[in-house]
Amino acid sequence: MSKPNLARRVAEAAELALTRNKYVTFLDVVTGLRWLHSRHVDTWRQGRAATLAELAAVDEDRLVTTAALLGDWARGKGLRPVETPYVSGGRDRRPLRFTGGGGQEAFRVHWLSPDLSEARARQLTERQSKAPDLVVVAPLEAWTCASCRDTGPYLIMEDDRPYCLTCADLDHLAFLPSGDAALSRRAKQESRLSAVVVRYNRRRKVYQRAGLLVEDDALARAEERCLADEEVRLRRRERDAVRRAEQDVDFQARMATEIARLFPGCPPARAREIAEHAGLRGSGRVGRTAAAKVLDENAITLAVIASVRHRDTDYDELLMSGVPRMEARDRIRAAIDRKLEEFRT
Repeated sequence: MSKPNLARRVAEAAELALTRNKYVTFLDVVTGLRWLHSRHVDTWRQGRAATLAELAAVDEDRLVTTAALLGDWARGKGLRPVETPYVSGGRDRRPLRFTGGGGQEAFRVHWLSPDLSEARARQLTERQSKAPDLVVVAPLEAWTCASCRDTGPYLIMEDDRPYCLTCADLDHLAFLPSGDAALSRRAKQESRLSAVVVRYNRRRKVYQRAGLLVEDDALARAEERCLADEEVRLRRRERDAVRRAEQDVDFQARMATEIARLFPGCPPARAREIAEHAGLRGSGRVGRTAAAKVLDENAITLAVIASVRHRDTDYDELLMSGVPRMEARDRIRAAIDRKLEEFRT
């Protein structure tokens, strides 16, 4: 890939992150470029990889060049640089490395929008500089502690090696499963020592939060607090549900308007149908991606293509007859192009 082409792609990924968050980081860009998946970043943050580059789809030189291009773009936009520490979620809290070479500073810079208020900028800086939660893994495979050579239901990484909770001095903590956000939040506030428990989801290929490890007496105090205001929290949840539903309706309406702008030949009812389907909360569809939420043209086009694929071609029939997915997509590509051209005119 030529450097001008890479600079353009870096700028596009950075612009999208800046629009969404009011700041942009190196991780935003490399995940936006699809060189790293969020699961790779999770593995690295847990201290289970010596460098981020080991998990990337490109070499270290490309990562170094990308960090430099991001800096050039950000300075041209007048963004404010804030260097942020990255430390491991393991017990050792060691500084995380992006590459095997020197000069890690360029990767750690977070670029903040000048539109951010001083209070908001200070809040972001403090949050980004805060050490991450300790992360404990509930392993799916058999494993052995690097110290006592025993095993257990959980492990924590130190110096790239797994340790049981007894050797890590965490075996006095109680497990609180995920599911009750208020109880989890309060138990963590009450506990002097806590750790997030994650478990690998093979189907989705990501580490997912399974719960918390907290002190027993902290959990008891948190339960008492939750019982005291249970009715108030129930009413708040009901109000929040109404508000989220209204937000979804507004987002889907704006998405339908953008579909109509990009594809003026698309019937209004079809545009609304695409927006409602793609933008359904919790669906995981393209309309719920970060790009779609800022009405990125490429994301909107992908939502329309997905609709055309299933509604206007024999794609589903090909899959049912046993045709491999990528081959089926090749067969219907011309039909999709024709329909998109019809929608564009």
